[in-house]
Amino acid sequence: MDPLKTAILEKGAVLSGGVLKVDHFLNHQIDTDLMIHIGKEFAARYKECNITRVITIESSGIAPSLMAANELDVPLVFARKKKSLTMTNDVYTSSVYSFTKQETNTITISKSFLNAEDHVLIIDDFLANGKAALGLAHIVEQAGAKVAGFGIVIEKSFQEGRAKLEEAGYRVESLARIQSLQHEKVTFLEETVLQNS
Repeated sequence: MDPLKTAILEKGAVLSGGVLKVDHFLNHQIDTDLMIHIGKEFAARYKECNITRVITIESSGIAPSLMAANELDVPLVFARKKKSLTMTNDVYTSSVYSFTKQETNTITISKSFLNAEDHVLIIDDFLANGKAALGLAHIVEQAGAKVAGFGIVIEKSFQEGRAKLEEAGYRVESLARIQSLQHEKVTFLEETVLQNS
């Protein structure tokens, strides 16, 4: 069985308000073997796209993004949610609202880590309403770079994120598409293709 789907069913927890808690393997404690599988799958799906950088938002997207970037042999750049003292004003920025944290963050990437020649794969742990994904795309486009597509670990297909990205002309590859989180049960939209290897 698909190891990502198995992890969601066995270790995930459905909370109220359509929230899927996956802190046992993705966004608090990391299942490193699963992240290796995920990274290989994203790399396989985008191997013909001449990816030069993988981009994500700190912090939950870092583990799957690192594995994909390693497999593609390209740098990983993560957008910071809070600007550090060492970061200059020479940055690309975008505002992103987080539903789970109920706050808006101005995400930043240093201009030295992104340029017009880049072909970027954007990876994130979840796709729900598409705010984070569109914020990252906005940063890539500010640099004049090309968004090759999105790699999403878990997509809430009952929300509008995918439609927003596809309407904007982006390719979206999701490894687990969830149709419903009702009655504390996860229902998948379709079979995923990530297999044990």
